[in-house]
Amino acid sequence: AESGHHLQDQRAMEMYNGHGALLGHHSGGFDDIDLPSAVKYLIASDPNLQVLGAAYLQHKCYSDSNAKKQARSLQAMPKLVKLFNSPNQEVQRHATGAMRNLIYDNAENKLALVEENGIYELMRTLREPDDELRKNVTGILWNLSSSDNLKDRLARDTLEQLTDLVLVPLSGLGGSGVIQQNPSEAEIFYNSTGFLRNLSSASQQTRQKMRECHGLVDSMIHYVNSSLEVGKSEDKSVENAVCVLRNLSYRLYDEMPPSSLQRLEGHRRNNSGMVTGELVGCFSPQSKKAREHYLNADIVTFTEVSKDPKGMEWLWNPQIVGIYNRLLQRCELNKHTTEAASGALQNITAGDRRWAGVLSRLALEQERILNPVLDRVRTADHHQLRSLTGLIRNLSRHARNKDEMSTKVVSHLIEKLPGSVGDKAPPVDVIVNIIAVLNNLVVESPMAARDIVYFDGLRKLFYIKKRRDSSDNEKSSRAAASLLGNMWQYTKLHRDFKMKGYRKEDFLSL
Repeated sequence: AESGHHLQDQRAMEMYNGHGALLGHHSGGFDDIDLPSAVKYLIASDPNLQVLGAAYLQHKCYSDSNAKKQARSLQAMPKLVKLFNSPNQEVQRHATGAMRNLIYDNAENKLALVEENGIYELMRTLREPDDELRKNVTGILWNLSSSDNLKDRLARDTLEQLTDLVLVPLSGLGGSGVIQQNPSEAEIFYNSTGFLRNLSSASQQTRQKMRECHGLVDSMIHYVNSSLEVGKSEDKSVENAVCVLRNLSYRLYDEMPPSSLQRLEGHRRNNSGMVTGELVGCFSPQSKKAREHYLNADIVTFTEVSKDPKGMEWLWNPQIVGIYNRLLQRCELNKHTTEAASGALQNITAGDRRWAGVLSRLALEQERILNPVLDRVRTADHHQLRSLTGLIRNLSRHARNKDEMSTKVVSHLIEKLPGSVGDKAPPVDVIVNIIAVLNNLVVESPMAARDIVYFDGLRKLFYIKKRRDSSDNEKSSRAAASLLGNMWQYTKLHRDFKMKGYRKEDFLSL
C-alpha cells in the first residue's frame, strides 16, 4: 500500500510579513513598474532595486500563469537563482519568495530552476540562520517535489543536507530529545516533511536512498513518538511523517538488505527439504518438541531485532507496531494519518515472509490492535477502507486463533458489503479484501461460517457472486464463489443454508 495522498504544490504566497512594509517605501507601490523592468532590476547593482524587482515578480506571479510564462521568457529564472546567495538578506528573502510563486503549479518553471543549478544554490541558502529564508527554501523544495520527473534528482541532491540541517535538529532527535519548535521552525519542518512525503512515493531507487539516509527514518520516528507523548497526534507534520514511513515500508521485505532479511527469516530449508524456520503457530504437522524449538528460535530472533533499532531497522522493528497502534487510537480527526498508519501496518504484515507473520501476531496478541482497527472501519471512507481491510486481510491470514478473530470481525465486515442494486458499494478491492478475510477465517473456523449465515452474509455473497457485469465485478464474483464453495464444506450448516432458501448447486456453481 503506497500513500494515495500525494501532496500538490503548496500554495503561492502573496506577501509574507515584511513585504507589505517594503511597498510603502515606493510611492504608488508597483504602479510605475512592469515585468521587463522588474527582471532588469534583478541584475542592478543596487540591492534596493533587486529587492523591488523580486518583490514585483512575487506579487505579479502570485496567481497569474501568463506572468510566470513571461518571466521565464525574460530569463528571470537564472537571475533569481544568482540572488539566492546574495550578501544582502532582504534580497535573498525576496528572490526565494519570488521563485516560490514562479514555480507554483508550473512544471516548466520547476524544470528551469533545476537546470539553472537551482537545487545546489537552494541547499546553500538553507544553511543561513534565517527562518523566513528557510521557510521559502523548504517551500520551494516541496513544490519541486510534486513533479514526478524531478523526484529522483531531488533525492540525490538534497536528502543528506536536509536531514542534517532541518530534520534532525527540528524533530528533537539532535540534542534535547524534545521537540522545541517556534512557529517558523514548525513551518520549516512541515514543508520539509511534505517534501519527503512526495519523494517517498517515487521510484524504488529513491525509497532505498531515503531508507539509507543517516538520520532520516530516526527523525520521522522520533517526531511521531514525541508528538504522541504530548498529545499532538493531529499535527500536520505527524501526518507527513507517517505517510513517509508508510511509503518507505512499501515492498519492504523485497527491497531490504539481504543480511537483514536473512536475520528476520531465520534458517532456510535444509537438504532434506524440512523447513527449519517456519512461521510461528504453523507447526501442526510437526511434533510438540519441534514446535517448541521453532517458537524458541522466534523468540531469540524477536529479542535480538527489538534491541536498539537504528535507521531503516525501525521500519520492521516490533516497536513500530505500537507506534502505529497508538496513532490509530489517539488520532481522532486526521483521517490521512490513520490511513497512513494502517497502510504502514498493512505493508509490514504483507506476504509469506516469516517476519510478516511475527508482526501480525504481535499486533493481534500483544498490541490488541483489532478493536482500534474495527473502530476505524465503522466510520472509514473508501481510502481508509482500502488500507484497513488490507491490514485485516493480512492479520486474518497469520492469526493463530481464527475462532476468536471471527467473533470480532465477521459482523463488521459483512456490514460493509453490498447486498442489492441500490446499496452504496465500496471499491472492488475493498470487497475483495473483505471476502478474502472471511475466506481465511472460514477455512479454519466453523464459527466464521456460522456468523456469516447469522449476520445475513449469504444474501450479500450471492448478490456479489451473481454480479459479473464488469471486469472489476468479475473479480469480486470469483472471490465470493470461492468463499461460498468453502462454506459448503461445513455439513452441520447445510440445514441453515436450506432454511435460507439456498441449495448445494448455489454454493458449488461458479
